[in-house]
Amino acid sequence: MVIAIDGPAGSGKSTIARLLAERLGFIYINSGNLYRAITLRCLRKHISPIDPEKALACAREAVIDYQGQQVSLDGEVVEDLLHSDEIDAWVAQLSAIVPIRHVVNDLIRKIAQGKNVVVEGRDITTVVFPDAEYRFFLDASPKSRARRRFMQGVSKLSLEEIAEGIRKRDEIDRNKAEGSLKIADGVVYLDTSDLTIEQVYDRLIEKIQL
Repeated sequence: MVIAIDGPAGSGKSTIARLLAERLGFIYINSGNLYRAITLRCLRKHISPIDPEKALACAREAVIDYQGQQVSLDGEVVEDLLHSDEIDAWVAQLSAIVPIRHVVNDLIRKIAQGKNVVVEGRDITTVVFPDAEYRFFLDASPKSRARRRFMQGVSKLSLEEIAEGIRKRDEIDRNKAEGSLKIADGVVYLDTSDLTIEQVYDRLIEKIQL
């Protein structure tokens, strides 16, 4: 079974997808972290993440997998390194490179094959798994999303700088040549702005029949 969740940055989809996977005993796949792992690899090798040819070669050479619920890159668990301000500054632009999207989408399908998975990202319900058994789109106001990112305590940026970064990320995500962020027909839409994680979980689990 595939449970597919899309939504903009800070909408709570990563937290709820991980929670669903843990409680249902499914494998959790965060597509954004796969793009972040490629971005990290580019930066480590002093390759510009927005150089289409070099970044694509870097992506194709990368060995990315999951060790438990954590992303590994070339044999190293890198989960704790994927949400730095430096990676945040580049990942949206790298993920807009169409051939890299194909690399990541193929990887997601390979990891998910024959398994029960919860997959979240920007184009999971539209491109990667358009026929998933359950498809959700989580949203929230820009103000709520910026505040959540700020409260995570990962970034050294101010609340205003995070809000501006989210605005730019939204613009890139919604205007990608392929895999742009959009609400697909038939998905369950949920605004999480004023909901707790448990409330979001309850709304989603109501729709899922196991």
